[in-house]
Amino acid sequence: MTRTPHREIHRSDRVGWLRAAVLGANDGIVSVAGLVVGIAASGAPASTVLATGVAGTVAGAMSMAAGEYVSVQSQADTEHADLAVERRELHEDPHSELQELAMIYRQRGLSPELAQQVAEQLTAHDALAAHARDELGITEELRARPLQAALASAGAFITGAALPVLTTVLAPHAHVAPITTAATLVGLSITGALAAQAGGAPVLRGALRVMFWGALAMSAAAGIGQLFNTAV
Repeated sequence: MTRTPHREIHRSDRVGWLRAAVLGANDGIVSVAGLVVGIAASGAPASTVLATGVAGTVAGAMSMAAGEYVSVQSQADTEHADLAVERRELHEDPHSELQELAMIYRQRGLSPELAQQVAEQLTAHDALAAHARDELGITEELRARPLQAALASAGAFITGAALPVLTTVLAPHAHVAPITTAATLVGLSITGALAAQAGGAPVLRGALRVMFWGALAMSAAAGIGQLFNTAV
C-alpha cells in the first residue's frame, strides 16, 4: 500500500506579513490611544480629542506604510543585488560555483561524493535557485515583499486605531481617558494573543507582554496630559 506524505503546517511563510500586521495593529492601538488619553487628560474639549484621534490615525497609517515599504524595499534591494552577483558568477565561473555549492553540503554533513552529486543535480535543475537558497539564505517564502508589508501595516494600524477613536465617540467625555485605557488593554490582549497563536507562541505570554507595554504607554500619556492641563 502506498502511503501519501503527511502534510506539515509551518509558520515561517507568515513572517513578513505577520510582523507588519502585528506591529501595525499594536502601534495603531497604543499610539492613537496614547494621543486620546493624553489630550483627554489635559482637559481639552471632546471635539479636540476626537480630531486628535482621527488625525493620529491618518498620519500613523501613512507613516507605518511608508516606513514598512522603505525598510522592506531596502531588504529587497539587497536580495536583488546579491542575486545579480550570484548570476554573474554562475555565468563567468560555473565550475567554482559548483564546487562552492558542494562545499556547503559537505559542511552540512554530506559525504564528499554525495555532496558533489547533490550539487551537480541541483545546479542542472536551477543553479541560481540552489545558490540563493543554500548560499545566500534567500527563499521564495521569506523573500522581501515591500508592498505587501506596507499594506498589511497600514491596514492593521487603521484597524487598531479604530478602537480608541470609537471610545472617544461613544464614551462620556468625562470618562474618555479611563474607558479608552481599559478598551486599549483589552484590544492589546486580543491582538497579542492572536499574534502569538498565528506565530505558534504561548497565547497568554503574547497577550501579557503586549498589555504591559500598552499600560506603560497609557500611564505616560495620561501623566503628560495632566502636566499640560487646560481645564479652566
